[in-house]
Amino acid sequence: MDKDTDLSRVVELTFKEDPSLTEVMRQRAGSLQRTGQKRQEGERLLLPHEAVYRLDFSIQELVFSRWIVSLKGHGRVTVTGISQLWTPDLTNLMTRQLMEPVGTFWRNAGDPEDSPLKCLEADMQEFGERIAELAKVRKVMYFLFAFKEGAEPTNLSCSVEFTPEQ
Repeated sequence: MDKDTDLSRVVELTFKEDPSLTEVMRQRAGSLQRTGQKRQEGERLLLPHEAVYRLDFSIQELVFSRWIVSLKGHGRVTVTGISQLWTPDLTNLMTRQLMEPVGTFWRNAGDPEDSPLKCLEADMQEFGERIAELAKVRKVMYFLFAFKEGAEPTNLSCSVEFTPEQ
């Protein structure tokens, strides 16, 4: 039956920027700055070089396989997962909701453009496995992407490959 074929297929999920959520978080930081108020204790504000991305899980029983990342040029991209179900219209993002380890990919300014991206492989493996675990209880997961040292969102393609659990 086709069911066995479906279970053995590879599932690649692409991180998608969430512009409306990024804007809500930028407005929160801007509002605090304009009014001179302080953030709540433990609150995590969005920095200017960060954006909110999301993964939508059409299948929730997944096993992590690998990261698929390409970056044109040089720079550093840090991906931080948000571990709890976060409702940004109701609650502020708190530092305790951020996952560890974070995922970091980079290419140094002097490296050839066609050189492979560098990363901390053990951290990336653990991070991918944690995403797969959280997918079991979520349909959507949010992430903070930080772009540094010349990296730009338009130059990044980032996805995670899974296989369905059998």
